[in-house]
Amino acid sequence: MDPKHGSAHEQTTSPRPQQPQRSHEVADTLRARIRNGELRAGQRMPTQGALADEFGVERAVVREALRILQSERLLTNVSKGSPATVAGNPTHAGLPTGPAPPPLPTTVALAPRVAAAFDAPRVALDALCLTSVSLNLALAEPLWRIHAGRLKPAKVEVRVLLPSRDIELAFPTLVEAAPDHRPRRHWLAQRNAQGQVLRHNLLALRSTHGIDVHVTFRALPFTPPVKLYLLNDSEALFAYYTLSRQEAEIDHERLQLYDAEGTRSLLFAFERGAGARDAAFVEQSHRWFDALWGTISSELVLTD
Repeated sequence: MDPKHGSAHEQTTSPRPQQPQRSHEVADTLRARIRNGELRAGQRMPTQGALADEFGVERAVVREALRILQSERLLTNVSKGSPATVAGNPTHAGLPTGPAPPPLPTTVALAPRVAAAFDAPRVALDALCLTSVSLNLALAEPLWRIHAGRLKPAKVEVRVLLPSRDIELAFPTLVEAAPDHRPRRHWLAQRNAQGQVLRHNLLALRSTHGIDVHVTFRALPFTPPVKLYLLNDSEALFAYYTLSRQEAEIDHERLQLYDAEGTRSLLFAFERGAGARDAAFVEQSHRWFDALWGTISSELVLTD
């Protein structure tokens, strides 16, 4: 099948171009104007139409840029109607004013961030993980909003890195070393099933809503000790796979395993707009992901 039309094994070895989203370019320029006093506290912003004309972009891109600045507490009253207003004391707005919020389990933290990412006109989502179970759970809300007619991004691009079926997994593994491949077979079945669900649910948006959707999987030659989610070139969500001794029923037998519960892994969030340290982490995370994608990863087929 033509990969442009969503074949089951849509593949590419070229990383996504290293260009910031236009909304972030607009936000960066407006942020600089606020910081240097060109736009003063309490001043009304130009209209969204005027900003769209100035930057040569669609109004949806301007709205996304304004929402970014509002989330940094640099703007107030961001809506589709009247122009936004520069917040009071913008020199210090958007900078940390206290301890960062604590990390939360993946099942709690990932879903709202993915849902927020789908508010952008062009959604870019990269994931590196053992299986895509957490990502499938997080996609439930934005998919529901799309099907309910409350949301319609123009484009959705998803890239997922998963361990290859051809490697010896570091985990899950039996506590007692033995030539038993049941834990690996169990993981492989889950990897394939969850990946197929992810691909089906996203590609269905093409036929049902006319959204330009691309979903691609690549295989890693190692067991990742961490999980990473990159959202719209603006956020990086990072968690450790922490191993523990667990009991699991596989093929009607209780087995003692060393494994990690990825859905409970604490997710650390980094945002471009939260300071130089966070911005550097987001940038380096993208470079790391793209390097794996374009070098040592290989074609991944979601079959047994």
